[in-house]
Amino acid sequence: MFQNLIYEKEGAIAVVRLHRLEKKNSLNTEMRREMETLLKEIASDSGTRVVIITGGEEIFCAGADIGEIKESTTADLSFHHAREFQLLFDQVEALPQPVIAAVSGYALGGGCELALACDFRVASATARFGLPEIKIGAFPAGGGTQRLPRLIGAAKAKEIIFTGEPVTSEEALSLGLVMKVVPKEKLLEEAKNFAAKLAGLPRLALQVTKMLINKSSEMDLTSALELEARCLATLAATHDMREGTAAFLEKRKPNFTGS
Repeated sequence: MFQNLIYEKEGAIAVVRLHRLEKKNSLNTEMRREMETLLKEIASDSGTRVVIITGGEEIFCAGADIGEIKESTTADLSFHHAREFQLLFDQVEALPQPVIAAVSGYALGGGCELALACDFRVASATARFGLPEIKIGAFPAGGGTQRLPRLIGAAKAKEIIFTGEPVTSEEALSLGLVMKVVPKEKLLEEAKNFAAKLAGLPRLALQVTKMLINKSSEMDLTSALELEARCLATLAATHDMREGTAAFLEKRKPNFTGS
């Protein structure tokens, strides 16, 4: 079905693998369209509890296809090119399911921005994260100037973006850019283990919690707190919250159904 992606479903866990190896998994228009289609399918599938996005062992994603960037020579074309990337990564961030980026090798430019749009990043020891656009007279316009400072702070984000130099997996771990670093051969296993832990949790509670955290930077505290309370009130009518409460009181394991 897809020419540039490999999609596998393992129980409640969806694995999306970028597969354009001859072009270092660069995100050309065709791959972006395929991702948009697949992400819509995943978003509407209540049986999918967690999503893993990964690439190759040596290259996670080299970013935008340079050939397409070269063609975006006018202000109007450049604007629309940037917006296409932003909207795709917004789609990743807005998925109702938790999303884990399993990164091995280089995640550069749009590849780094794709990882930033995920909820979690697990890296192999060989991973390198970078936003090198400054070296061609540009800047990361797929969300890099916005998501990276929110994640690691403005000063360090400026250093990474201004210099265009990649950071190692250990540096990324120390900055809070990634949650764990593992040997390359253990990367997908580690991502799947964490995904399985998340998949066993109540689906609706995870979905609402993700939405609330994502929205928190856009809202004033008073409005955000009211939304938080209203969301809890909605969850109170679900099977999973009633089941979770009963199981706690009865000292047994809850049977969450996602409803």
